[in-house]
Amino acid sequence: MNLPNIKILDEKDKILRKVSKEVTFPLEDATKQTIFDAINYLKLSQDEEIAEKYDLRPGMGLAFIQLGIPKRIFVIANKDEDTGKFEEHIIINPVITSQSEEMIYVGEGEGCLSVNRPVDGIVPRCARITLNYQDMDGNHKKIRVREDIAIAFQHEIDHLNGILFVDKIDKKNPFKNKDKMREI
Repeated sequence: MNLPNIKILDEKDKILRKVSKEVTFPLEDATKQTIFDAINYLKLSQDEEIAEKYDLRPGMGLAFIQLGIPKRIFVIANKDEDTGKFEEHIIINPVITSQSEEMIYVGEGEGCLSVNRPVDGIVPRCARITLNYQDMDGNHKKIRVREDIAIAFQHEIDHLNGILFVDKIDKKNPFKNKDKMREI
């Protein structure tokens, strides 16, 4: 088995702080291949046996900027633990059009394939968001996501804007306002 040919940048790489550029259509073949490689990588990273064998950290989302490509594209591959099937999203040029007032956070803390260290603290996220985006063919789409998928979308959109999840944790009080949010 061959692993996808992608290299995920570490948080020390300055390109991760750049704002990604709008994508024009039609997509280049290399861009399409990177999309497929990123989804494949995420799926493999969530297979415990493969992840251990190849020393992959499990991840469910990846933004192109994490691969050193400043394009407004991210992918999500979320494994349903009950069925073993993957929910896949290919999101190009996303724009959040609405978000819930309810705030949530990941109880065990957010992680990131570009942040290779333990990080304590909570990242406030909206429980539900709606966004407009384009698919691989340039078609305009709209999606509403909630809970863990909404967190993943917000995390990846932050990447497209040069923001890492660690930036959203209060340095002086990493668990600030925890009582005003719902843990998931």
